[in-house]
Amino acid sequence: MTSSADPGFTPQHLAALRLISDTFAPGDGAAIPPASAVGAPEFALELAGTNPREAELKQLKTLLKLWDTRLLGFLLTGRPRKFSSLTQTQREAVLLSLSDSRLAAKRALFAALKGACLAPYYITGGTVLWDSIGYPGPPGPNPDAPDPTLKPEHVTQDETIVCDVVIVGSGAGGGTAAGVLAAAGLDVVILEAGEYHDDRDFDGSERTGFSQLYAGSPGVTSEGQVQLVAGRGLGGGTVVNYTTSFPTPDHVRAEWAGLGTPQFTTSEYDDAMAAVNARLGVNKDHPGAGVRDQVLERGAKALGWNVDAMPRNVLGCDQGIECGRCGMGCRIGAKQSVTKTWLQDAADQGARIYVGAHARTVTIQNGKAVGVTAISPKGDVLTVKSRAVVVAAGAIQTPALLQRSGLTNANIGKHLRLHPATAVWGLVPDLVNPWEGALQARYVNEWTDRAGDGYGVLFETAPLTPAFGSGFVNWRSGAQHLERMQELKHMLGVAIIVRDKGPGGTVKIGKDGEPVASYVLSPHDTDLLMQGFEGGARIAEAAGATKIYTTHHRTMSYEPGKRGDINTFMAQVRKEGAAPAKLALAALHIMGSARMGGSPEISALNPDGETWDCKNLVVADASCFPTASGVNPMISIESIAYMNAKRLAARLA
Repeated sequence: MTSSADPGFTPQHLAALRLISDTFAPGDGAAIPPASAVGAPEFALELAGTNPREAELKQLKTLLKLWDTRLLGFLLTGRPRKFSSLTQTQREAVLLSLSDSRLAAKRALFAALKGACLAPYYITGGTVLWDSIGYPGPPGPNPDAPDPTLKPEHVTQDETIVCDVVIVGSGAGGGTAAGVLAAAGLDVVILEAGEYHDDRDFDGSERTGFSQLYAGSPGVTSEGQVQLVAGRGLGGGTVVNYTTSFPTPDHVRAEWAGLGTPQFTTSEYDDAMAAVNARLGVNKDHPGAGVRDQVLERGAKALGWNVDAMPRNVLGCDQGIECGRCGMGCRIGAKQSVTKTWLQDAADQGARIYVGAHARTVTIQNGKAVGVTAISPKGDVLTVKSRAVVVAAGAIQTPALLQRSGLTNANIGKHLRLHPATAVWGLVPDLVNPWEGALQARYVNEWTDRAGDGYGVLFETAPLTPAFGSGFVNWRSGAQHLERMQELKHMLGVAIIVRDKGPGGTVKIGKDGEPVASYVLSPHDTDLLMQGFEGGARIAEAAGATKIYTTHHRTMSYEPGKRGDINTFMAQVRKEGAAPAKLALAALHIMGSARMGGSPEISALNPDGETWDCKNLVVADASCFPTASGVNPMISIESIAYMNAKRLAARLA
């Protein structure tokens, strides 16, 4: 692991990225500035510098060093021309040759460059750019926000501490486990690799969100198939998630029980979900829907499809301007994250919290977990000695930690599920302003069981500020993308969430010990995704959309009643397919990479959530899921963590 304090980017690297960024985002040649004029390339390198993987940083530096050379020009285009010698149109053609390549590696390069250039542009673009989109910009810090209530510590020198249980990770799983174990009278230490940010730190800006609240690595699966989106910092994803609080569906619970974890269909899991719902204050008392959810509901009802209000873990939510920016943290403290609930409970019981402490290995002696070694960004080592270890670092970092610690069960890192998600865009007459309104207020579950096996597609909406939205808008030229972004205020984004059946992906550690996630959509799940595009398009058309698009890099679209129809559209979409880096796919629900089950042949963990390899080493996050949950997973994560922590507390007592 390396510090990001000095990533070593040179003026040559920056100059190359400015060329690329200005090709993706040239402005309008008049009032709207290009990327290089607003500091977007500098911010892009700042974000890139946080990557802990030296090999990936080296690859980026090599690419930027070679970018404006005749050699790379020849390799990309067959003609030995420097990128800087080309016109804007010629530069765009070079990028499109990557986007449309038959080679997945070239398409993945295009997708990486697009994300690295456009998101920073819409973050740093400023008032003129934002005004052209209709985006009012971030509201700034809340002057009435209270002081933070948690008092975490930092590792500032090599030291050793002792406790009953050390917990790695402080998100939905780790935070819940901490609250349960501390309430049982155990001495608990929580290690969080990120920092602590609370109400007064949240300013509603994407710059704050991208740089402080989201994990940057690994940012995408190794094939370029799926963008990985996970929270970073104390409270993990519960600080930035969309407050959607679905219970684990009954058919999913039955499927999990059938894999050797019978408690999922018993009162034990019922009680765990009830306790979690009560502590988070899950309710339907905030039913207000923003325009995007109203339009979704209008389209679904026009089709005769079921649509319902979301259960949410909020108290006093404004369901408007504040709520639409809550993906960058809730400024008014309405979101009942684990920092405000379980972690507060743990701290009140004397639990110690360390932030900026990256767990590297679990200490194992005589087949038992007896502690954790963590390191600060400056290299200070914290050695924690304990009676038991709970790992809740998320479904990418948890299997990586187990592998670094020497565990050898073949299922560690297998069965990765991602709920691959994308969107159908519908241009509607309504002023949608997708950065406003309740985070998620309505859902459509008409197609969640397409073949009688419990697998299908869930339709939702999501709040989209410009940088977050830019990645899902296809790019065919700088002018075209800007035009599409300027239509964003009238766009309904129908989110398509696939319950992936598998066989799933993998997480393995590289030579540097950092995780590498691999994932390719199976034929079954690809077909579900195609059905999702059809369902999303039908909803958008029924809601009155005049133009309908997908997120493919090539433009897949039709105009109801004017150009094409749903049948010609779907023929086009199915022909284009969903091979890696052909479209924008994201994973906001990362699950299953250290799953629970009835035997070590099919699972990494026993029914107690304890590893088969090592006693007193318990996992308590989405890694535990035997299969994909099929719904937004927060309640399932916390319920499993509650249950596993209760079982561990009983054993330690």
